[in-house]
Amino acid sequence: MGPVSLDYLAVDRKNGTVWIPAGGTGSVDVLEIATGKVTRIQGFPTAEREGKAGKRLVGPSSATVGDGVVYVGNRANSQVCAVDIAKLARGACVTLASPPDGLAYVASAKELWVTTPKDKSITVLDVSKPAKPKVKTKISFDGAPEGYAVDDARGAFYTNLEDKDKTLVVDVPTHKVVATFEAQCGSEGPRGLAVDGGRGLLFVACTDHVEVLNDVAHAGTLLSKLDTGGGVDNIDYLLARGQLFVAAGKAATLTVANVDDKGILTVAGTAPSASGGRVVVVDSGGNAYVADPAQGSVLAVSSSP
Repeated sequence: MGPVSLDYLAVDRKNGTVWIPAGGTGSVDVLEIATGKVTRIQGFPTAEREGKAGKRLVGPSSATVGDGVVYVGNRANSQVCAVDIAKLARGACVTLASPPDGLAYVASAKELWVTTPKDKSITVLDVSKPAKPKVKTKISFDGAPEGYAVDDARGAFYTNLEDKDKTLVVDVPTHKVVATFEAQCGSEGPRGLAVDGGRGLLFVACTDHVEVLNDVAHAGTLLSKLDTGGGVDNIDYLLARGQLFVAAGKAATLTVANVDDKGILTVAGTAPSASGGRVVVVDSGGNAYVADPAQGSVLAVSSSP
């Protein structure tokens, strides 16, 4: 298969599936981890858009797992659609005022938070009826939100301002920014996020390294950082192992890092991945899935001890 725009993947650890929004193909592919079977959900609109590298065909680009549904964001028509997990069938959609980027389900609030960076905001959807998302409110910022992580137990939502080199802590119940951290990523800004709420650790992806910030009482102090090679975007964290997974697209390397109680990162292992593979998710067994847009595929990497 040729090049396919692949951005945000989603892993359903409960049901053992990986959801792959496949951009200009107008489809979302669902990988059944145990069998390797792939089911294609078709019918998502596509459109040609002007980007940094010229014109490209865009379509479904992000996904997150909700309550019995997976929500899919589509840059072609600014829609978010609910897809039934059991039936693998597309259901109701809602149209946003701005194209969706990342999606995050916030179970405690029965809300879906959608980063909408073109108008410097997060659009919050009401998903109290999971299959029928509807727009609830908008949270505005003074920069473009990039990346997300949710600590549902503490009611905290995290996002970055890529163009300001900052990381924000947003209170879920009030939708208010309660803390701002200096991301220290430099001119290219921060990208993906992950969180270990129990230990008060926030992981921030920069384009060539990852950082650990102390989020106990929203302190925001830098605890450690680890060079991973260039081309980093979305990261993932496996709480059961205390391990952080980082795909570096320019270096074509997957790094798995152990995180101790003090927030110190040490390399557990590395593996060759894919050139341009800057997005990774990990399943409950510790297997990583790296998007390979140049080949229109997803690379599975075992990280068993």
